Amino acid sequence: TIRPVRRSYYDPSSAPGKGVVWEWENDSGTWTPYDMDVGITIQRAYEKQHPWVDLSAIGFCYVIDFATMGQINRQTQRKRRVRRRLDMVYPLVRPARPWHPEPQPPAAPGHRPVPRAHRLRVSPAARWPRRAWAEEGAAQAFLHPRGTEGLQPPLPGSVTPEPDARRLGGGGAGRGTLPHRGILCFQPGPVQLLRQLLCGPWALWGRGCLLPVLTWSLLAPLRVPTVPVKNLTGSSPVNPALAGITGILMSAAGLPVCLTRPPKLVLHPPPVSKSEIQSIPGISHSCRKTTKKQAKKGKTPEEVLKKYLQKVRHPPDEDCTICMERLSAPSGYKGPQPAVKPDLVGKLVKCGHVFHLHCLVAMYNNGNKDGSLQCPTCKTIYGVKTGTQPPGKMEYHIIPHALPGHGDCKTIRIIYNIPPGVQGPEHPNPGKSFTARGFPRHCYLPDSEKGRKVLKLLLVAWDRRLIFAIGTSSTTGESDTVIWNEIHHKTEFGSNLTGHGYPDINYLDNVLAELAAQGITEESLAQE
Repeated sequence: TIRPVRRSYYDPSSAPGKGVVWEWENDSGTWTPYDMDVGITIQRAYEKQHPWVDLSAIGFCYVIDFATMGQINRQTQRKRRVRRRLDMVYPLVRPARPWHPEPQPPAAPGHRPVPRAHRLRVSPAARWPRRAWAEEGAAQAFLHPRGTEGLQPPLPGSVTPEPDARRLGGGGAGRGTLPHRGILCFQPGPVQLLRQLLCGPWALWGRGCLLPVLTWSLLAPLRVPTVPVKNLTGSSPVNPALAGITGILMSAAGLPVCLTRPPKLVLHPPPVSKSEIQSIPGISHSCRKTTKKQAKKGKTPEEVLKKYLQKVRHPPDEDCTICMERLSAPSGYKGPQPAVKPDLVGKLVKCGHVFHLHCLVAMYNNGNKDGSLQCPTCKTIYGVKTGTQPPGKMEYHIIPHALPGHGDCKTIRIIYNIPPGVQGPEHPNPGKSFTARGFPRHCYLPDSEKGRKVLKLLLVAWDRRLIFAIGTSSTTGESDTVIWNEIHHKTEFGSNLTGHGYPDINYLDNVLAELAAQGITEESLAQE
């Protein structure tokens, strides 16, 4: 698969330019940073002292409340903590310092000047302090073409010219020269050496290709006592170079260094043979397919809504939250006109919210037309809600491996497979093709009592076409593609580096709440 890539630049006044990072607290209690564009949007609203910011404009159904520093899911009303912290600016760059030439001392007799184009120039502000040669046991570094025999540190106020030399710092008191084939000799104290390595002239040459070469050529003859670098097992000291430049500098400064390995992302369990796969007790079959379900025929929108509404003869003095006009005035809906008077008002029987009947009919006509209705204010569902999930297949079975945090049971593996196709009339762009990236998708549940309950409800959600939808991916930005539909799944098997794995003690309760927000509860099992 070939995908385009791009490089983005961020304004210095934006969140990454200032080093501001916005993060949300995941179910395991750790903090996950928002995507860069989301963080920029949140920071912009924060700087303007807005009380909150709605992220639906950039494709997320969340509201960030700055007063409580919380993230609110607009569909499930679930709240998470958010925080703002300062980090390194992005990208991490060192600003260029202006270079000012210094007066050159008179050349020694017989010295051949170095052509201007061959000199390495650095900012005087970044050169070694003049007292660094004589005080605090600092690194006394100078270069000589004949090796290290008989070398003495240069005296303050003196210059050591050499034939065919490239000057460090362009000359001046207390500075040596860099011959073509020189050897660097150090007599350091560890802390001063670390300071010189970090602040010396070579620290400014990182823009060109000289940094790696100069770093190794300067450090190769370094003779200082080093702290052994431990490996993962804590034994068998290894070369500090294996830890990179950071390990070299820390070892030279007398600081302990230990090689570590980043946590490994484990998406899938070890291979499982067919004989090890087991069916799930209490659940018939191990595979379920869905096809496109047609809307129920024979009932007009008015007839459907009549089951869920009570007429209101004396409307309250408030706004209709669909058209934002007063309920005592006619509906403000300007689209295709339903066969309902615009001044009629109705109240939903379960939640009691009041709307123009004209607006409710228009909202129903713009939806899935499946005989169900969802209150636009509190999301209460009337009837059986169905979605627009494209046709596909769902497989489920038990594998003989345990999830982190659930070592006392095996694992339920769910495999979703949806092929690409053409969008139907219920989708965002009817007649246009859609993509299906990342299929088959493997998801995991613990084979516990609650895990099996979640699986049964997921099967109901699958039959009602509520697990997937067609829209714009929040991960890749691709439009007209199959995306998750607000029911979170765990796609990481043996780790939780992305927040989509285990251990996660709250996941099963959270997904039950998300299923309930889609109208799928234990009562739904009796209806199926």
